Amino acid sequence: MDESARFVAQHVASIPKSGIRDFFAIVSKMKDAVSLGIGEPDFVTPFHIREAAMAALEKGRTSYTDNRGTIQLREEISRYVAKYYGPQYNTENEILVTVGVSEALDALLRATLNPGDKVLYHEPCYVSYAPSVALCHAKPIPIRTKASDHFALDPAALRAAWEPGCKVLILNFPTNPTGGTADRAKLEEIAKFAIEKDLLVASDEIYSELTFEGDHVSIASLPGMRERTVFLHGFSKAFAMTGFRIGYACGPAAVIDGMLKVHQYGIMCAPIISQEAAVEALRNGHDSMLHMRDKYRERRDFIVRRFNELGLPCHLPRGAFYAFPDITSTGLDSLAFASQLLASQKVAMVPGTAFGLAGAGFCRASFSTSYERIHEAGERIARFLDTLPSRK
Repeated sequence: MDESARFVAQHVASIPKSGIRDFFAIVSKMKDAVSLGIGEPDFVTPFHIREAAMAALEKGRTSYTDNRGTIQLREEISRYVAKYYGPQYNTENEILVTVGVSEALDALLRATLNPGDKVLYHEPCYVSYAPSVALCHAKPIPIRTKASDHFALDPAALRAAWEPGCKVLILNFPTNPTGGTADRAKLEEIAKFAIEKDLLVASDEIYSELTFEGDHVSIASLPGMRERTVFLHGFSKAFAMTGFRIGYACGPAAVIDGMLKVHQYGIMCAPIISQEAAVEALRNGHDSMLHMRDKYRERRDFIVRRFNELGLPCHLPRGAFYAFPDITSTGLDSLAFASQLLASQKVAMVPGTAFGLAGAGFCRASFSTSYERIHEAGERIARFLDTLPSRK
C-alpha cells in the first residue's frame, strides 16, 4: 500500500471511484469495443457554436471574466430559462455560470450544508450525488424508484424517507441513468412536501431538452418554489458541448451568493471561450438541438425494442439518452453481467449498482452513440446471452 495514503482524509478515502469511469478506462484500451457506457453525445458540437469559440480566440478573448460569468451569457441564460422553463432570474445576483453542472451542484451543496445535515435524492441516480453530499460531511438519504413506475419519484416514498435534519432535496428529471421523468401532478405533490418541510430543492435539469414524451416541467416554475429551488442546467447534453465544461445555476440571491463564494475560491470563473460558445448555443442552437433529439428518439426506440426482444425487460425512457434493462433473468448480478459482456463480446455497459443500490439487477446502456454501433452492440449481446447457462 502506498504510504502516502495516510495523508488522505478519511471521508475522501471512504468514497468509491466512479463506476462509469472504471469501465471507460478499460474500453479506451480495448480494440474494436462498442461502448454504451459513457453519457456523451456522439454528435460533434454544431459548427456555428465551434465557430463562436474560434472567433473568440481570434479576437484575443482569453482573459478572466466576472466570477458570475459574462454579462452577455447571463442575459442569454435569463432569457432562455424564462422562455422554456418559466422563472425569470435577475442577471446581477440570481445566475452563476460554472464549470459544468457538476461544479454547480458541488458549489450549491458546499454553500448550504452544515456537517450532519441530511440530503434526500432519488435512486438510481447520477454517480456524483451521494459522494458530493458526503464530501460536505452531510448524510445522503436515497429514495428508491422502480421500473414498474418508470423510475418516477413517488411522492409517498419521498414522504416516507424524510427524517428530521433533512435540508436539501436533489431532483434530476429526466433522470440519469433511467430516463425517468415527473409530470406536473407529481411535481406539484413534491413541491407541496418541500414547502411543508422547508426543503431547499436542487433541480438538475441537464437532460430537459431531451424529453421525448410530454412537456418537461421545471419544479422551479410551480407556485412557492422559485424562492426555494436552485435550477441547475448546462450545455453538455442538449448542445453536444461536453468538452466545453459549461453549466449554470439560477436561484434565490442569497443562495447564489453563497455559491459564488465557493466558486470564487475554488474555480474563479468558467473559461471565457466556453462562455462565448454558450452564448451562441442559446441564441442560435435550438434547431440543432431538436435534430439531435429526434435522432436520440429513433435510437431509443430501437435499443429498447432490441433489449425486450432479447428477454431483458426494458422500460421506455421518456427522456435523456439511457436505456436501463433488467438483467436478472440471466442469473448474473449487474457487475458480473457487465464485466462478462465486456470481456467476451467487447460491449461496455455500466452496472446498475454504479448508480446506487436501487440499480441492482440492471445495467445502463447509453444510446448516444450511432445507430450502427447500437445495432452491432445488440448482435453481440445476443451472442453473449446464448452462452449463459440460464438461457440454455
